[in-house]
Amino acid sequence: MDETFPRIEPLGEAALLVRFAPRLDDAANRACVAFRASLEENRPEGVVETASSLGSVLVRYEGDGGNLDDLLRERLAACDWARVALPPRRFWRIPCSYGGDDGPQLTEAAAMAGVSEAEAVEALSSARVRVLALGFAPGMPYLGILPDVWDLPRQSGLTPKVPEGALVVAVRQLVLFGTAAPTGWRQVGRTMFGCFDPSRARPVALSPGDEVVFEAVTSAEMQDRAAADADRHGGATVEGLT
Repeated sequence: MDETFPRIEPLGEAALLVRFAPRLDDAANRACVAFRASLEENRPEGVVETASSLGSVLVRYEGDGGNLDDLLRERLAACDWARVALPPRRFWRIPCSYGGDDGPQLTEAAAMAGVSEAEAVEALSSARVRVLALGFAPGMPYLGILPDVWDLPRQSGLTPKVPEGALVVAVRQLVLFGTAAPTGWRQVGRTMFGCFDPSRARPVALSPGDEVVFEAVTSAEMQDRAAADADRHGGATVEGLT
């Protein structure tokens, strides 16, 4: 099997997949974000949509695709995309209540990581993670990459439902739920952050490449800050990154 990356693969009848790695990899994800931004800035003829994931970029087109495959290969060869500066992004500080009713599986996750609950909260609340991709539900971010101790397996079964704003952990990543849903990941905290709100001028709050810190606060402080936030960002603060 060809293990050369990046490479281009057909996906269905009207899309190509530009794959940068076969598994989670920081450099490959950075390449995905940068390459997709380049396509959005200067779309090849016929391309109607692009989307980046953990290790690949979807390129959807109309018509027969023409020489799109060749154009993408030329774009790929133009530079080392893992070293290209990421597009303008934002840095979010999102209040998060860890443990207790807001993080019912914090104790279990901490034990699996080989740390105390207090150490787990310190580690997770100080980690500056990057939005690796959006998926599963509108605006729902996968964030990482966490240190090796957080390479926790998914649960063997599903938690029937975690609430909107739940922060869950597995496989060196955090996921922030934009809606109530089942999950196989362990819930360690909760925010009041609205990942998706169609009434906002910018319905999807986070973008791939954005950086996030989930600051530890009490449940009461989290709710107070969210109540005072007219933008429904759960009391989060945000600043630009270049």
